[in-house]
Amino acid sequence: MTQTKDVQLLAAKAQEALWQALRNGTLRDGQFLSMSQLVTMLDLPLSAVREAVKHASSLGLVTTLPKRGIQVMEARPETIRECLDFRMVLDQEGARRRISSVSLDGLAALRERHQSFLDSAAQAPGAHPGGDAIAVDLSLHDYLAAGLDNAQLTAAYAANRMRIAIIQNARPFLQDRIASAMTEHLAIIDALEARDGEAATAAIQHHFRQTLRWWGVG
Repeated sequence: MTQTKDVQLLAAKAQEALWQALRNGTLRDGQFLSMSQLVTMLDLPLSAVREAVKHASSLGLVTTLPKRGIQVMEARPETIRECLDFRMVLDQEGARRRISSVSLDGLAALRERHQSFLDSAAQAPGAHPGGDAIAVDLSLHDYLAAGLDNAQLTAAYAANRMRIAIIQNARPFLQDRIASAMTEHLAIIDALEARDGEAATAAIQHHFRQTLRWWGVG
């Protein structure tokens, strides 16, 4: 029993380590590496890393190359469009369910965080906020996903969130896009606060189109 638990613990550690490497850009889109290189990078046993790779492969995050190793998902135009479209669909449903719920807990704090970041970006136009900008950007999408209140949908969102993290690491979050993205998010928050489903859907779709344009795949 103890041995089984140890194996499960190592597998969980390997998955989280692989996820973290994909999220923070240690593993970049399209990158090739051997299994031995990945084992060294994650500093975990081969068997645990293989399990993590198997799971990542099932989600489309990596591709296993027989006798060669793995390749990280490539941020191709069609992949970007599909991942962002998938997120938009879940965002819209999450917004609908949030609006129909009794409480919008956490929305005021979300607004404050976005407005503060927008104000900071305006005051320091030459700054490079990097990961902070991505964290704020994702916070609204996470909020909408939490509103789905469905384990299967939430799991699907989480997998797509990982794919979008790989995509985001392929290109720096530029200052002009930060300001426009925060403004688009605030429009979504406005609609949620007003419990206006049509306005929320329109604002989410606008954000989707603008994000596609920024990526050059609109």
